[in-house]
Amino acid sequence: MKSCYCQAVILRVCYTGLLSMVLFSCGSPKNQHQQVFRYNQTEGISSLDPAFAKSQAVIWAVRQLYSTLVEPDNDLVIKPSLAKQWRVSTDHLTYTFDLRTDVFFHDNAIFPGGKGRRLTAQDVVYSLRRIMDPATASPGAWIFNGRINPETGFRAPNDSTFELTLIRPFHPILGILSMQYCSVVPQEAIARYGKDFRNHPCGTGPFQFFFWDEGQGLVLHRNPRYFEKDSAGQRLPYLEAVQVSFLDSKASEFLLFRQGQLDFMNDIDASFKDEVLTKQGKLKQEWEGKMVLNKHPYLNVEYLGFLTDSTIAAVKQSPVRLRKIRQAINYGFDRTKMMTYLRNGIGTAAEAGFVPSGLPSFDATKVNGYTYNPAKSRQLLREAGYPEGKGIPEIRLLSIPIYADLANYVANQLQEVGIRVQVEVIQKSLLLEQTAKSQALFFRGSWLADYPDAENYLAVFYGKNPAPPNYTRYSNAAFDKLYEQSLEENNDSIRYEQYREMDRMVMADAPVVPLFYDEVIRLVQPNVTGLYGNGLNLLELRRVKKK
Repeated sequence: MKSCYCQAVILRVCYTGLLSMVLFSCGSPKNQHQQVFRYNQTEGISSLDPAFAKSQAVIWAVRQLYSTLVEPDNDLVIKPSLAKQWRVSTDHLTYTFDLRTDVFFHDNAIFPGGKGRRLTAQDVVYSLRRIMDPATASPGAWIFNGRINPETGFRAPNDSTFELTLIRPFHPILGILSMQYCSVVPQEAIARYGKDFRNHPCGTGPFQFFFWDEGQGLVLHRNPRYFEKDSAGQRLPYLEAVQVSFLDSKASEFLLFRQGQLDFMNDIDASFKDEVLTKQGKLKQEWEGKMVLNKHPYLNVEYLGFLTDSTIAAVKQSPVRLRKIRQAINYGFDRTKMMTYLRNGIGTAAEAGFVPSGLPSFDATKVNGYTYNPAKSRQLLREAGYPEGKGIPEIRLLSIPIYADLANYVANQLQEVGIRVQVEVIQKSLLLEQTAKSQALFFRGSWLADYPDAENYLAVFYGKNPAPPNYTRYSNAAFDKLYEQSLEENNDSIRYEQYREMDRMVMADAPVVPLFYDEVIRLVQPNVTGLYGNGLNLLELRRVKKK
């Protein structure tokens, strides 16, 4: 067997702004170059502790280092990971997970002899309780609030069995357990490092920690004892290392990508999207062969919301209190044209409800939203008592700067049917404050899924929920009853139809104006294979290879 040696090479960078970076090599320099996956994170990484995996940047890094009980596949169907299988009690309250017995934590000085020990069910209990512990101050503490008692809800009957007991049935709990917050960590690491665990990570994931110079670079090495194998029996991952840089300029990132110094880019900045993409969202001819464009649905819906709580004085005096006015606004602008000219075809016009494409329950043929129909919009205005818009007060729409162009587009088209909308651009923090306090009558919003279940979107309209997530203060007794029934339904087909029925109710009442279902767009080097995405835009590197 050929010997393998490891070597750290520090590359100093000059005034061009390239970062100092530690590269990993194992064997020949050629092999090292081929098997290091390189990407840039413009916003930086604040922590490598999964209890703080709130932002996409942290989620991507943490996903390489840690594992969860279950995880979503490329189609967002929950599948086993640390758990081989699970069972649900007849009352839908207790979930019993059978754990793998071949999973080991990364080698670390916290363990005797520095050798990573085997993961047990007690590690799962500790990790999930830690999320709920106020002392941890995890931004993910909400995921179990009101659903699980931290003292009695997590049990380890033996080393390979974990039990979770809910306070009341909640089927999406499996999706929540797939979130990176629920990564399993060793108690020894927290005892040793405390808050410094953020930069001394130790998990069971496909890669293990090697080097992190905050703001400069992060390097992870292949975990030689990772538990998963491919269909041919080869141990994953294929890559030897992952290298992350932290340039804060998307333009500089694109330059490095063009030079072959990065293996992929997530998203395209507005400043150069026209250089790369056609108006239809295709790769321009001059770039074909030099890069690969990957696009797939992203579980994010962009929308405009109406405050519908008629007990609020401002709502009583606003025309948007009337359902027909809200419906008229939904019919009054061309979403498809908007996507072509303002988004370069990135995303899909939201014409099939609030729940976006990319989820297993999504079916555009069974949920009818709104399409451009100015005649219908004018008809609804007449029926509401405002023929051709006469007498209707001007409606103020609050937006944030990066979506001002979309807001103005909608406003201009609505003016053609007789609805006058004034766009007011404010900072994101102020908009969040006003929507949380139910002070914004008409506002721009977005909802990005926390876990891969349509319930995450429908909770936005559950009448018993505060703002957030129910920013519109929508209340519908029939909706609430169906929502509560869906939480206890284990049959996927029945539950999916319940989801679609709730979405149809929302569309009929029109507390929101869905604009578009977002799309993940990635530029990938032609020599990279096995890089697949899903609706959560997770960075999945276990099966990536470089030719």
